[in-house]
Amino acid sequence: MNLRPISFTSLNLHIRKRVFDLFFNHQIKTNYCNQFERFITYMIVLNMAGLMLEHIPVFYETREHLFHIFDVVSLAIFSIEYVLRLYVAPEDPVFSSAKYPRLAYFKSPFALIDLVSILPFYLGAFIDTDLRVLRALRLLRLFKLFRALAPAVNEFLEKNKDKSFRYKIYALVNETPTSGNLHHIFDMFIVTWVIVSVLAVIFESVHSISYHLHSEFIILDTIAVLIFSTEYLMRIYSAPEDPKYQALFKGRLSFSCKPTSIIDFLAIVPFYLESLLHHLFDLRFLRVFRLMRLLKLARYSGATQSLFTVIKREWPVMKAAVFILLLLVMLAACLGYVFEHEAQPDKFENIPQAIYWSVITLASVGYGDISPITPAGRAITIVIALLGIGIFAIPAAILSSALGDQLRIEREAMMNELYHMLEDGVISPDEQEMIEAEAKRLHLSKTELDRLLEKAKVQMGLEQASVKDAKGDKGATSEMSLEFLSKHPELAAEQLKITISKLQQIVSVSDRQELNKYVNNPDNVTGLQSSMLKLLLQNATAKEQKKD
Repeated sequence: MNLRPISFTSLNLHIRKRVFDLFFNHQIKTNYCNQFERFITYMIVLNMAGLMLEHIPVFYETREHLFHIFDVVSLAIFSIEYVLRLYVAPEDPVFSSAKYPRLAYFKSPFALIDLVSILPFYLGAFIDTDLRVLRALRLLRLFKLFRALAPAVNEFLEKNKDKSFRYKIYALVNETPTSGNLHHIFDMFIVTWVIVSVLAVIFESVHSISYHLHSEFIILDTIAVLIFSTEYLMRIYSAPEDPKYQALFKGRLSFSCKPTSIIDFLAIVPFYLESLLHHLFDLRFLRVFRLMRLLKLARYSGATQSLFTVIKREWPVMKAAVFILLLLVMLAACLGYVFEHEAQPDKFENIPQAIYWSVITLASVGYGDISPITPAGRAITIVIALLGIGIFAIPAAILSSALGDQLRIEREAMMNELYHMLEDGVISPDEQEMIEAEAKRLHLSKTELDRLLEKAKVQMGLEQASVKDAKGDKGATSEMSLEFLSKHPELAAEQLKITISKLQQIVSVSDRQELNKYVNNPDNVTGLQSSMLKLLLQNATAKEQKKD
């Protein structure tokens, strides 16, 4: 058997195209392009953090070898990235049309930034240079972030070229159809600073760390406050772009009273109060309130928003559960005071003091600092402890079941959106982007999203449903026949909903009087059909009257 020899040139072309498609081709969504760029971005940020920590003796002096190893690994990674980008330049549409694609890439701004960030360290091997200078030159790696930032900025400016300055600010700080990737980068920037500032507050409370890094903590907190203040002012300034806050003054005032806006305000106000009033009052206790910045992360979590929706929806039931809990706490405190006051006047001095014992007993914690010693007191403690197991579980059970129900409702709403998008038979790129964003908010994996899309297409009759044969293998496909629906009751229910929706649409565009005449004639319809049609007509009429 003669094998056809593969030339080195064809092999090189195949490898080059494969590498480009895997790591650098933005047109392919299933490759590793986004992961590769995210990894490089994380490495740049870690390098900046390492450079800052090197100026702190308590961190650097005892771990100098670890910093050196990290620097060598980072240099190797950035060098490999530069070589790979240079190697695949002929495959990049930006440079492929040039006479010398690699030379064109070599002269491009991003390639020069990549080269400058690694070249000084290689030159240091041949030129006698102060190592401190080489470490400082690592700041040039910060410019590599422009590779991810510049395309996002260009995309944002292109999408908002006809918009006002205020709308551009609104699109930057809020999710809009024209926000693009720049909004996600902005969100990630704010989230990063929230985490950094909260960690700084925590470490500042450790005396051994605060002693060495006191000035660094002050600088870090000042920068964080400036960033959060700018974000707060941007949100207040652009609030009238939201239809709910269109009035220039009242709209901004209403926006500033939102829970998320109050959290943003509380995240920065301790710094200003302490700075302006420190000579009048000792406001150092306000520093702990900087931990309120952690609540800012609630804006960026879809699960947290769902939890707030659940609490708002179930609040009447929660109030009833809390009322029962408070009633039991007060009853237990009164009984504890009655039975234990004479035996332990120092611990059960009054009812408010007995409330503490009642709460920790109901919570099944029982710290042991207050314990009944009389037989009646111990008996009531046993009863209260047993009741507390169930009483404290009621709010938790309400929230957990309601949260699961809320997620189910939101996923059903997403399915309805899929039905609406599939009315024309196809999903456009913009619709696909919206679906992926909603799936991310609902914490759906790609497999689950594909399954929902397939299910929606089957139910809309756009595709055939895969069925398993008797052996359990995926085999033949069949239309959504009555036999198929009889084996899949959940699909039958969804198909029935779609059918009823279509009937409602037909009734809404039909002549009601003619339909009534037709329905009232027993020769035209059966009793069941007549009842169903009359119900649809009544529903359509009620909707129109409601609109009027």
